[in-house]
Amino acid sequence: MPQPTLPTILAATRRRLEALRPAIRDLERRAAKAPAPRPFAPALGGDAVAVIAEVKRRSPSAGAIREALDPVATARAYVSGGAVAVSVLTDEPHFGGSLADLEAVVRAVTVPVLRKDFILDELQLLEARAAGASAVLLIVRALDDADLAALAQSARGLGLGTLVEAHDERELDRALAVEPSALGINSRDLDTFTVDLASAERLLARVPAGLAAVAESGIETRADVERLARAGADLVLVGTAVARAPDPEQAVRDLVGIKRKRRK
Repeated sequence: MPQPTLPTILAATRRRLEALRPAIRDLERRAAKAPAPRPFAPALGGDAVAVIAEVKRRSPSAGAIREALDPVATARAYVSGGAVAVSVLTDEPHFGGSLADLEAVVRAVTVPVLRKDFILDELQLLEARAAGASAVLLIVRALDDADLAALAQSARGLGLGTLVEAHDERELDRALAVEPSALGINSRDLDTFTVDLASAERLLARVPAGLAAVAESGIETRADVERLARAGADLVLVGTAVARAPDPEQAVRDLVGIKRKRRK
């Protein structure tokens, strides 16, 4: 089977959204009745480079990571290891995740939980809010300027933080324009799925000092975190390296405690 591409992933997301659209009123009611989400902002501060650890079973680039992963046990282990937040992949066809995973993790941990998916529509924000998420990922490459701005505004209206992800200079400027809670710098090119930490280093230097910068993708070792810390990362979002580890608690613990280098 050929490796999925970003257009095929987005097409599958749009098909799911069309099937979901008749349920919008129910989603609005559930989102309105949900308890206030845990605030995302406190996870973004601190003197050390913080770790957001990710619950994921597989990916288009890595294939199977841990298909039998228990989201609750894994998320609790991450938090015990020092993760300041947990990211949960909810895309089912390509990552093996679900909203049920998100809901279970929210109930199991006390830290903020990020919904990571290919967010294209306010319906997905309502799903995230109803499930108890604290924040959502918005991928600049997947959205035009109008949709990106509308989704960022809608997320704020629902009390959700936004991690807005960029891969190059143009995307960085577009991300900054929507005033995200945090700026994600993805070293993975979503057109080719290749990883280049050097590209992340270049972009991190351009993130304004007052905005939390989250380095994403390709982070395997403590040396990787140290490298990105020197470039100005405030946080790292780590998925495959901790999800596949036999001891996810220790895997996270091995990455924490590295001093931040404040950007000017």
